[in-house]
Amino acid sequence: MPRWKALPEELDPQVGEFTGQLRRLVDRSGLSVAAVADRTGYSKTSWERYLNGRLLPPLRAVVALAEVTGAQPAHLTTLWELAERAWSRAEMRQDVTMEAISVAQARAALGEFDTQPAPAAPATKSAKAAKSAKAPKGAAAAKAKGAKSPQAAGPLTEPLTVQWPQQPRLDLPSSADFPAEQMAAAVAAGHAPAPAASSGAPANQRGRRGRTAVFVAGAVGALLVAGAAVLLLKPAAEPATKPAAAPATAPSAKPDLPAGVHCTGEGCVGKDPEKMGCGGTHAVTPSRGLAGRSVIEVRYSAVCRTAWARISRAAQGDQATISAGGHSATAQAERGGDAYTPMVAVSGDPAKVAACQTTMAGAKNCARPVSATPAGKAPGATQAVR
Repeated sequence: MPRWKALPEELDPQVGEFTGQLRRLVDRSGLSVAAVADRTGYSKTSWERYLNGRLLPPLRAVVALAEVTGAQPAHLTTLWELAERAWSRAEMRQDVTMEAISVAQARAALGEFDTQPAPAAPATKSAKAAKSAKAPKGAAAAKAKGAKSPQAAGPLTEPLTVQWPQQPRLDLPSSADFPAEQMAAAVAAGHAPAPAASSGAPANQRGRRGRTAVFVAGAVGALLVAGAAVLLLKPAAEPATKPAAAPATAPSAKPDLPAGVHCTGEGCVGKDPEKMGCGGTHAVTPSRGLAGRSVIEVRYSAVCRTAWARISRAAQGDQATISAGGHSATAQAERGGDAYTPMVAVSGDPAKVAACQTTMAGAKNCARPVSATPAGKAPGATQAVR
């Protein structure tokens, strides 16, 4: 029966390579999982998860395993950083997939409400049917009473027809437009013209003149509005062309930062790298130092252009100090033995940033640049490390 279980098929190749290296170190040492748990300070259940690829071990556990098995901590730390970056990418893909599933479920739920018909039409039809059923009864009652005029029963049996009075066209000439001829015709007939006929011509003329005046006033108003719009828009268009002629006055665009990153450069000085989004996949380790079981590192973020010091497995009270570009920051290890300093701005080579650990006894240990070509790795592998 094999000692190790098969790794999950969906495991990232870099995580699988790192897990296989941990298994080889345990096999080479001849220790059981329980013995490794006793000597490293981590539980047997945790090591079973680490060695079966279900959970990525923390850096302190990896350094402790290297000390127990006699391996090089620096080489194993490099493999761990590659695996940590691959693990973060896998978690990000899983989060995006779950979010897409949630959005699809929400859209499907909303679509069910949109496709349900409104039950209002049957009620309207039933009301009309009830009215139509009552109509014959009303007609029968009217006949029984013996209505004398057909107009009383007409609305119940025949549709009502409404004749609207035709409006006279005011644009056609009439006899009122020629008062002289109308007067001559009236004299020839032997009677004077009616007063109403003589007053109709001025009314028609006033109507035509009123419509003409309204049309002219509307046209003039439209021209005035158009002229005012041209005068208002012309001064506003001229300043828009001035920044193109003088690019020095244009405001500088803010740097395009990735999602989750909240500062860069001098704006990050003195702030927490994890809260500002500069750590995680955006950070690498250009320098590292070991003093017994404690580790002092320089963490650098090219996106934020900052660096900070981090200590691991240190004694309570040990201090980590970093200085660069005229700025310095200090952090003190708590009971857990881990701590990291606030950020300082870095404008040059991050490998030249100074970071040191000072113990409670006064001993000082500083980080040194990590080799660009560690054993077993091709050149350029260190630049891809988180």
